[in-house]
Amino acid sequence: MIEAVSRTSRESLYRRFFAIRRHFSETEESFYLNVDFVSHVALVAVAEENGHWNIVGGGRYVASEPGQAEVAFTVVDKYQGRGLGAALLRHLAIIARHAGLRELVAYVLPENKAMLKVFEKSGLKYTAKREADSLYVKLGL
Repeated sequence: MIEAVSRTSRESLYRRFFAIRRHFSETEESFYLNVDFVSHVALVAVAEENGHWNIVGGGRYVASEPGQAEVAFTVVDKYQGRGLGAALLRHLAIIARHAGLRELVAYVLPENKAMLKVFEKSGLKYTAKREADSLYVKLGL
């Protein structure tokens, strides 16, 4: 997923990290790459490009408290609007249910209409509350 960051626009990176991030510390890279599929689950979407398979999107959740996990997504700009975020969310929700989680939460910038639309159309119980500079979204499983 780290290599996909270099192919993602500044705007998309800002929507994901609330800052423009092109480089990550060793600790951050370790966090993003070392998932345990218990409290930290990550999925990727791949596409064939010029005869090579490349990561073009990813979604993850990290358990934040009992029954709840924070979810986040990144999709390379060229592949946005094709349903990758929705597909990743569906799969993460299934995994989360099987893990005994009751809800997924996310912090989303209000201008990130595409992500909000994915959450709203997910079929999951959706609520959003304004907090400082973001929306706090809850998705009931």
